[in-house]
Amino acid sequence: MTTSESRAVIAALMARGSIARFVGGCVREALSGRAVKDIDIATPDPPAQVMDLLRAASIKAIPTGVDHGTVTAVVNGTPFEVTTLRRDVETMGRHARVAFTDDWAEDAARRDFTLNAIYCDSAGTLYDPTGGIADLAAGKVRFVGNAGQRIEEDYLRILRFFRI
Repeated sequence: MTTSESRAVIAALMARGSIARFVGGCVREALSGRAVKDIDIATPDPPAQVMDLLRAASIKAIPTGVDHGTVTAVVNGTPFEVTTLRRDVETMGRHARVAFTDDWAEDAARRDFTLNAIYCDSAGTLYDPTGGIADLAAGKVRFVGNAGQRIEEDYLRILRFFRI
């Protein structure tokens, strides 16, 4: 998360005063002392603005899932998934209808596990609205909110539970 490619993406997303934070597995792995493989970034900016910011910085922007808020930034062949903060409007097994938000806690509340709802800004400041840091330190994988509801929303979460 400190590579020149990561810094370039974060700088592009923050160029006009917005906020961009690392989130999910990359933060979890970094805090665990493991190698970070995939980097996910969250921002309150909508996908069209994310695309504009990346292109203005000469970063390739691919609209991989704009209906769900995801744009893939590519720097020197390295992909970064940038996703707009969101909340679930309706969940249908593996799929959800989402609405974009600027509320970080609301975004965290829709994530699968507390240890995947930890955000980290480019200065290394951690934001932990669901208690994921304590769970990580305790070796505990805990669903955000009601476990049964999280699994109903996306049944593959049970497989992720055992993988993590």
